[in-house]
Amino acid sequence: MWDVYILQNIKFNRYYIGYSQDAYYRLKNYHNIGKCKSTKAYMPYKLVKLEKYKTKTEAIKRERELKRMKKGNQFKNLFK
Repeated sequence: MWDVYILQNIKFNRYYIGYSQDAYYRLKNYHNIGKCKSTKAYMPYKLVKLEKYKTKTEAIKRERELKRMKKGNQFKNLFK
């Protein structure tokens, strides 16, 4: 199984979208200890959305879809 996840930093109101085989491990051992260049400056993050997919291809497709809608109202509606 593959996870597509959305992380949020409340202090800076920043979001990060990614995919992994284990989102919780990735959050704890990469994003929140500074090993990920794109999230390092805005640590710590919390997991706000998690979706499961059977294949890596499906997960990548969904990640790209979420990244395209990131600045719009559709993205904000994901958390309601």
